Order: sequence, then C-alpha cells, then structure tokens
Amino acid sequence: MQIASAVEGNKATLSLNGRFDFHSHRDFRAAYENALGESGIREIEINFRAVDYLDSSALGMLLLLREKAEATGKNVVLAGLQGTVKQVLDIANFGKLFSVKA
Repeated sequence: MQIASAVEGNKATLSLNGRFDFHSHRDFRAAYENALGESGIREIEINFRAVDYLDSSALGMLLLLREKAEATGKNVVLAGLQGTVKQVLDIANFGKLFSVKA
C-alpha cells in the first residue's frame, strides 16, 4: 500500500492506495504518527478512494489510530468509502465510531 500525506490548514489527509492489510501497519503508523505529532492539526482524514481491499488488521489499525487521536484531541474522519471497503466498514459499524464523509 502507498500512502500520500498532505496538510491543509488544521487537517492532515492520508490518502491510501492499494491493499490495506497487516503488511501496511508500519507505513500506516508512521504516516499517522506524523499527523498526531503536529499540534496545529485537529483532524486526520483517511481517504480510502484508491483502496481496493482491507482486512481485520486494518480495522484494528483504524481503531488504534482513533484511540491515539482522541488522546491528543484530534478527530479521525473516514472519506472516499466505496465498494467492498465501504461494505466491510459498514458491517463493522465504523460509522458509529468515526465521522464519515463522501
């Protein structure tokens, strides 16, 4: 999986591309740790537009990010959900745990 990071104002966007699975955990953690470390950032948006697969370890990574973000006063937003990725997150009720935008 590839991750592109961008910061605009008080929002950091992590755009994911490819398979979001256990093999992505180091890259994903490194990307969000940078965003968590920036004091001016209030929101971390995870863009799933180019993700074609995610597994249960990806769900765990998102939950860990949410926990760490809340501890630093930041909000996590899931964006660009579509296809099977959207179905998996819907089944897991992530819409109740995260802010979701189109």
